[in-house]
Amino acid sequence: MVFAHEKLARILRTKPEVLLSLEEKMNSLTGKSGVMEKILIENDILVKRTLSELGLSEAGLKAEKVYDALVARIEYMDKDLYNFLGRPILSEMSGVCGKLCETSLFLNKPKTGFFIKKEKAVEMLEKFPPQNLLDHFGYKTAEELVRKEGFSSVVSALRFAQDSKWMHEFFDRAYNELTAEDFEEREVELKVLETKWLDVAEKFLEKKYHNVSHLKEFGVIFIIPLEIDTKGETLRMFTLILHYLNEVPFYSKLFKKFSVEENFPPKLKSLLRGDVAEGPAPDNAVRIVQRYLAKDDKNDFRLFEPHINPEAEHWYKAETDLANLNSVPEEKGRATGYWRGLDFVGDFFPDGLEKGEKENLVSFDLIDLVMSLVKKGEIKYLYHQQEALWNKIFIEYLGREKLNELVEENIVSGFIKF
Repeated sequence: MVFAHEKLARILRTKPEVLLSLEEKMNSLTGKSGVMEKILIENDILVKRTLSELGLSEAGLKAEKVYDALVARIEYMDKDLYNFLGRPILSEMSGVCGKLCETSLFLNKPKTGFFIKKEKAVEMLEKFPPQNLLDHFGYKTAEELVRKEGFSSVVSALRFAQDSKWMHEFFDRAYNELTAEDFEEREVELKVLETKWLDVAEKFLEKKYHNVSHLKEFGVIFIIPLEIDTKGETLRMFTLILHYLNEVPFYSKLFKKFSVEENFPPKLKSLLRGDVAEGPAPDNAVRIVQRYLAKDDKNDFRLFEPHINPEAEHWYKAETDLANLNSVPEEKGRATGYWRGLDFVGDFFPDGLEKGEKENLVSFDLIDLVMSLVKKGEIKYLYHQQEALWNKIFIEYLGREKLNELVEENIVSGFIKF
């Protein structure tokens, strides 16, 4: 069924021949057949079901109308979540995070992780003083800075207070001598920063900061207490938290695994950088793409070849956690699982969203839609759906559990060889 390969290739922005070649290899490896057709049929069924639930007739349906209807559903969910979480005012939540953190950890409470010891981190900062932070607060040493301002707040602020030159030097040199003995088991920390850090962020940042981020090696997920003043921001923030609650343990497990192997520091740094192998893929091998390459270059050649993206798996798990929100007593009966299973779904509709285009791809992926909403439609995100679709192909052949196992085993080498 050549049509399936053509349609999927068009969604993935690759050539049908790429999928035909992949299919031939995977059929031989697994004994399965008809996978591309199965995926397209499932995609089309989910598109039709979603359009029907949105009250849209397929006849003469325009891309803009589909996009607007999907975003309207996201807006409703965002408002509902905002109210459910007690209309969070982040500037008042540094002491007690309240329902935002309680609900996140109810949905996914990670086991203890394998992270750099706090005293080791201070030692590293003493060797490479974060001068911007020291000058801002008027402290003389990193030890005093951490003792008075708090470990998680200080290491979080390194992300936005220090310039790229310092960050590169700190990472390149301070991490080179880390050993397993410099790590310990402790809980993942989810923290809303104190409002004083807004002054730091505003001083050193030229534009509004993405208000949720994390430090894998320290086991910290942090939230900058910006005002929630844009549609979609609550849902984006909450799903990012759930995403990191899955991503941090994933990498923690790898830190522990590689800590007892040779060349631990280079492997650790590769994981933290999110390295993606360059150059052509070896024969009978599939590339592991640790990050969203399309954020930097949507025409990166690695996006058009068969690949597996663990980031898309973290988002899948986050969407599953979000779906389980209806198990919270106050949320019973609500359709929080509406978007589960739509991560790989997308279709083309006429009268494109972009000028000069006859039709455009519309992503049905929750994360693409909420990111687009926060950007007020100025950017129509697609890459989360496309990466989820690449994963979907390999999941249909290998199973989700086996795929994740292969990623963990081969993530540093950058390729899974079949």
